[in-house]
Amino acid sequence: MSGYFFTFEGGEGAGKSTQINIVGEFLKQKGYEVVVTREPGGTTGSEAIRYVLLSGNAQKMGRCFEAVLFAAARIDHINEVIAPALKQGKIVLCDRFIDSTRVYQGDEKDNNRCKLELLEKTAIVGYMPDITFILDLPAKIGMARADKRREKTVTVDRFEKDDLAVQEARRQAFLEIAAAEPERCRVINANRNIDEIAKDIEQITLNFLKRKNDAGN
Repeated sequence: MSGYFFTFEGGEGAGKSTQINIVGEFLKQKGYEVVVTREPGGTTGSEAIRYVLLSGNAQKMGRCFEAVLFAAARIDHINEVIAPALKQGKIVLCDRFIDSTRVYQGDEKDNNRCKLELLEKTAIVGYMPDITFILDLPAKIGMARADKRREKTVTVDRFEKDDLAVQEARRQAFLEIAAAEPERCRVINANRNIDEIAKDIEQITLNFLKRKNDAGN
């Protein structure tokens, strides 16, 4: 029996980590084996690459170089965490995946879209998400949330430093992906309270699992 792969995407402050933890506990209570992970990260090597990327040390090398690092981390992550869990019939919940690379490293001005597509195919080797939840939130609200969160951590990563116009452009890029791939992507209104958002995600997840179970996986 193969498992299922759900990814969570969205801009800064959209609440991805919170919702992943909620739906993870929800699915465990339903009797499913769940693996919660993140990108970049999830393995020792990928976490090291995460530090390089989020610290901003790779930024001066350009978006394509960052994309190569993301791809390297993703290959390790898939081989060591995602693929084995899916083969064991588990449900994998991942905080960011290919869509974040498309949005954050994609830039038509740099003409790197084709390079990103090649890197993506090389890295994921067919492991596309069954469902991608895109938590949609106006960038102004998301950045305010991120600022509040940083009152406790004090740290600002390389991507949180970008201005509001850049953050809003990323939001629109996520929505464009959702419009282009409606069979995979589900846009979730993240400008609501946590419980309302969680109920929507849980219902979509349960409906998907029921269809798969009824069809015999």
